[in-house]
Amino acid sequence: MTSITPYLWFDTDLSEPIAFYKSVFPDATVGDKPRADDAAPSFTATIELCGQQIMLLNGGPANAGFKESFSLFVSVDSQDEVNDLWDRLIAGGGEEGRCGWLKDRYGLSWQVVPKLLGNLLGSTDRRRAQQALDAMLQMSKLDSKALQAAYDR
Repeated sequence: MTSITPYLWFDTDLSEPIAFYKSVFPDATVGDKPRADDAAPSFTATIELCGQQIMLLNGGPANAGFKESFSLFVSVDSQDEVNDLWDRLIAGGGEEGRCGWLKDRYGLSWQVVPKLLGNLLGSTDRRRAQQALDAMLQMSKLDSKALQAAYDR
């Protein structure tokens, strides 16, 4: 079966990002553990986060680093989940972005979005949907109550 798996290039011992992502996503599972392969001197590993397999590579500094044009999108049910995931992902050197985006300590961009936002923006009442969108555009971490209040104005 064909599949698509994100493949992320790090310039660090993979045990560090694996430990970090396992602390953020307690149900994370590690497939292939970091190992040196004589045929290919790079280190590789796989980790599964929320059902998505991600491959990791310690490929050295040549092409390491992430661009904001690539992000991992996490849809959550509640504001408590937004808050918890947001705080965990920016811990230890991450940074807040705009409109639900952030960068973790490795510079990887994430979007942490309550499912409510999709419902509000997908409303057939375009005026109210625009009000929710306008509120979102003013936020860093998304606030479900404020988004709903903007929609209900």
